[in-house]
Amino acid sequence: MNAHLVRTAAEGRRHGPRARLRATARSEWVKLWSVRSAPAVLGATAVVIVLGALVLCSGYRSGWASMSASERAAFDPASTSLRGIEPAQLFVGALGVLAVTGEYGTGLIRTTLAATPQRAQVLVVKGLVLGAVVWAVTTASSFGAFALGQHLLTGPVPHAELEDPGVLRAVLGGGLYLTLIALFGTALGALSRSTPLGLAALFGVLLVLPLMVGLLPSGLADGILPYLPGEAGSQVWHVMPPSPHSLGPWQGFSLFALDVVVSAGAVLTLTRKRDV
Repeated sequence: MNAHLVRTAAEGRRHGPRARLRATARSEWVKLWSVRSAPAVLGATAVVIVLGALVLCSGYRSGWASMSASERAAFDPASTSLRGIEPAQLFVGALGVLAVTGEYGTGLIRTTLAATPQRAQVLVVKGLVLGAVVWAVTTASSFGAFALGQHLLTGPVPHAELEDPGVLRAVLGGGLYLTLIALFGTALGALSRSTPLGLAALFGVLLVLPLMVGLLPSGLADGILPYLPGEAGSQVWHVMPPSPHSLGPWQGFSLFALDVVVSAGAVLTLTRKRDV
């Protein structure tokens, strides 16, 4: 690994900024897959997304006859098959944290910055490489979950087609949402430089904060909950809004994207001020 980074620096010095950018991308690709948990986490993410469709859609098929009229009216076949995204977000978010904190924990970050002193470039390329990998895996998994889920919704249970309004956006939105979650985890890892702190911040924002807001009086909670990062971003993979107070799909996704951009901006600002 260290030898690879030294070669990265030498290539950048010989051939200039464009070659340095390519070399940094290759280096970040190698470092991502050198995180021993990365293949397992990505594999678990894919399994959880597809397994969610299997379990939930099978359950709705067997329990449809006992559901009330209001429950049937609120049933969203496309989003039901994508519900595995909810646990999967914790996997990709944790991978984003580990992609950064692992370097600080092992001290490899010093070698990285010695090879590529342009700190902003290192962090931006790291995010791009991780985001591309997560997007490819989770988008493919979302399409697989949708196909499996709709195959299981037979008989009187409604099912969806990709051509139906909002469905293709929801399936593609699953991959987009999880990509932003991974980048959000990367930003939290870079801000904390500690795996426990980064994971605590991630789980706090995605899990604990919505629960705490839910304990507030209903009127106040309804005014806050839709704007929380996870709640806002998740609207992009729903066809029917989960709540009357939910933001629109692209409105919520844009708000979450803004949260990620602000977090990344804070990382880049602090990176220039820190010694390492």
